[in-house]
Amino acid sequence: MKKCLIIDDEPLARSMVAEYLQAYPELEVVQECGDGFEGVKAIMQHQPDLIFLDIQMPKINGFEMLELVEQAPGVIFTTAFDEYAIKAFETNAVDYLLKPFSKERFDAAIRKWLQSQAAAAQAIPASSALEEATGKQPEEQHRIVVRAGNNIRIIPVADVLYLEAYDDYVKIHTRDGVFLKKKTMGYYEKALDPKQFVRVHRSYIMALSQLTRIEPFEKDSHVALLRNGERIPLSKSGYARLRAVLGI
Repeated sequence: MKKCLIIDDEPLARSMVAEYLQAYPELEVVQECGDGFEGVKAIMQHQPDLIFLDIQMPKINGFEMLELVEQAPGVIFTTAFDEYAIKAFETNAVDYLLKPFSKERFDAAIRKWLQSQAAAAQAIPASSALEEATGKQPEEQHRIVVRAGNNIRIIPVADVLYLEAYDDYVKIHTRDGVFLKKKTMGYYEKALDPKQFVRVHRSYIMALSQLTRIEPFEKDSHVALLRNGERIPLSKSGYARLRAVLGI
């Protein structure tokens, strides 16, 4: 018996998927969730083999939800918006169902997943490819979703002081503390608004709003002094980039 989750904020959409799944006795719906927060908790609890996931949901979207899952199951996206199709398949999704979808189209998605399971060729690990592909939505310029223990926290970008590389993670330094996110600095360099954040060093991305002054440091190097007193090293290219953004 394979375990399934249905994660969608629309009760009618959840009931339709559940009804279609009745034709597959080998698939058991262990829980239905109305938002991404519930979805993350349900995945941690049930360790499902397959999830049916809406993208546009309240609180956090489907892509953001996947970022919070350490070992993601197979994913069939179900959404009313076709602009997410390319992004969905970049996450190695099994399939992408555009609402309203027919029973025939649903059956085709299930067959695709069952065949991939039989061949052991389809897996959706929490790999760097998945983590880099998910997100990069408009919300990413305004918030960062992180896990803090068993809790999910939404950090407004306005609260971010700077980002620091930390092995396979990025440290998000905020007014309320430091949070880890399994992303790369390159990801955030592209995702964040370049008018608000600047990559000033291989290991640092700084919020321009936090800069108080630039000081010389050892020979031809420089450091940036932040409002909270912290000092961020500037590489030569980072220093030039910062000067260009500041117009100096």
